[in-house]
Amino acid sequence: MWSYKPHQDYTTKLVSNQYELYAIKTVTGSDKAPLDGEVVTDASATQDQVTGEPQVSLVMNATGAKKWAELTQKAFEGNAEGQKREIAISLDNEVVTAPGVNNGAITGGSSVISGSFNVQETVDLSNILEVGKLPAKTKIIQESNVGPSLGKSNISKSLNSLLIGFGLVMLFMVLYYAGAGIVSILALFANIIFILGSLSSFGTVLTLPGIAGIVLTIGMAVDANVIIYERVKEELRSGKSMLESIQEGFGHSYSAIIDANVTTIITALLLSYFGIGPIKGFGVVLTIGVLSSMLTAVLLTKMLIDGWVSGGKRNITFWNSGTKDALSTLNIDWVGKRKIAYFISGTLLVAGLVSIFTRGFDLGVDFQGGHSYNVQFDANQKVTADDLRNKLATVFEASPVVKVVDTENTFNITTSYLINDNSEGIEEKVAGKLHEGLTGMTGSKISFDQFKAGDAQGDMKLLSSSKVGPTVADDIKKSSFYAGIFALVAIFLYILFRFSRWQYSAGAVIALFHDALITIGFFSLLKGIVPFSLEIDQAFIAAILTVIGYSINDTVIVFDRIRENLGLHPNKSQSEVINESINRTFSRTTFTSLTTLFVVIGLFLFGGASIKGFAFALLVGIVIGTYSSIFIATPLMIDLGGARADKK
Repeated sequence: MWSYKPHQDYTTKLVSNQYELYAIKTVTGSDKAPLDGEVVTDASATQDQVTGEPQVSLVMNATGAKKWAELTQKAFEGNAEGQKREIAISLDNEVVTAPGVNNGAITGGSSVISGSFNVQETVDLSNILEVGKLPAKTKIIQESNVGPSLGKSNISKSLNSLLIGFGLVMLFMVLYYAGAGIVSILALFANIIFILGSLSSFGTVLTLPGIAGIVLTIGMAVDANVIIYERVKEELRSGKSMLESIQEGFGHSYSAIIDANVTTIITALLLSYFGIGPIKGFGVVLTIGVLSSMLTAVLLTKMLIDGWVSGGKRNITFWNSGTKDALSTLNIDWVGKRKIAYFISGTLLVAGLVSIFTRGFDLGVDFQGGHSYNVQFDANQKVTADDLRNKLATVFEASPVVKVVDTENTFNITTSYLINDNSEGIEEKVAGKLHEGLTGMTGSKISFDQFKAGDAQGDMKLLSSSKVGPTVADDIKKSSFYAGIFALVAIFLYILFRFSRWQYSAGAVIALFHDALITIGFFSLLKGIVPFSLEIDQAFIAAILTVIGYSINDTVIVFDRIRENLGLHPNKSQSEVINESINRTFSRTTFTSLTTLFVVIGLFLFGGASIKGFAFALLVGIVIGTYSSIFIATPLMIDLGGARADKK
């Protein structure tokens, strides 16, 4: 076997038209090299301890060491004329270096390659020796293509939902909190500028889930303001002055805000670490959004309000005539009604679990692997999901999964046809089969190139396509499982650290399991009933983890007030303190969820088709999470041993 490489001098400058030619002889007489990179355990650039010259140290495993000793022995003995020979090291049929053997057979697996190297050449050579068996073929195991019309439509709808949610939040804050609501809006504008500026600084690509993260952050950004304002209102109603109420309101709210946001950051960081592709982007956006929200909602809001009321010359309003005493006089025995809540939750859980084990889920391509296509037909063509499923079963050799997308006359088609075939051009072959089946069914004359390009002149067009190999699907399942488990463990430990009793942690985490299972159960119960896709995919996992982070927000607000009141009223019974704490924080719990629901509803109603399932999961999860923080987490904490041992 012959090989050549351009001759290089030791200053790495190419000498024009000069080549060094090697005649390579393999020991076995075949084209296969006697040793490959798999036997190399370490290669590093070092220096000769005596001369200080750059060199490369090479270490092999036991198998390689034995074969290396044979090769170096034969090279040292030389050819028939007694001339010593070199051993060529090649990469992609090009000789990288051909060192000679100067001191006999090399045993033990450790070698040194020296010569007139410079430092960079030794680094390059050591990297080549470490890369393993080469040449290695690149295989595309996950691929996604989105046509310009679909991408533009989804982005436009998501931005519209962003504006609608932003408008609803602004309207609520001004109507409910009057002058203080205007301060929140200014802080919210600053928050969006900080988020976009941070994303731009990091060079983050803003994907559809990333836009969803910004939309969600808008709702969560005012949560801290709601917590603070409700506490300020409470202090004002107790007869304190404006300045004193503001100081007390901010001071008593910090612990709840920090605890609530830290738990959300935990889940966002886990999404960033375990997520793949767009979901990692969602986790990054959510992390930046939560940090920015804490900065603007706490620091900036405090600065603006203090600047306005400083010196006592000006006041700021935290209510209007209709919202001054809203939800402030509640006197509900929440602890006494916990068994009713247990029954309601038990019913929902059983119904969801029965559906999961009998009806199952619509697994997205992320979790089962395969080729997925979104195809849109002309409005005049009468196409049904059953027609597509039956016709494509012939060309794909098995029935594909066909679902109606909420965009008019658009279908999602998922098939596992040739999913394990990694040969070149396989995506074109599968798409060609799809085109063949669709043209055969509809009689369309559109060419394959027009179909694939989403040609607006055609009577059917491919809007988007994606491929996920079985390896990636398994990785996504594992990463999703680990993200969920680690999120719950991290939250359990954080709550234990903050509240010093395991009952708080256990009540909170069991409530989170409750929220996640009910949300998952809804996706199984409503599968095929609602007019939009309820796939279990990466976006769904992101939604579940976001629900976990958000649900713990409400729970921490209640727990924080319980802890405070237990210290203030040591002679009251535990049930009295807990009921009073829930009654006093009910407005905060309700309104923090309400502001987030405004933007999630906007995302669900006006966002793109590909994000409806994500928004629906958030919608269900936030409602259930708000309910569980009052009716599940706190009652469970009591039944597990309580926040304290009551004095007899």
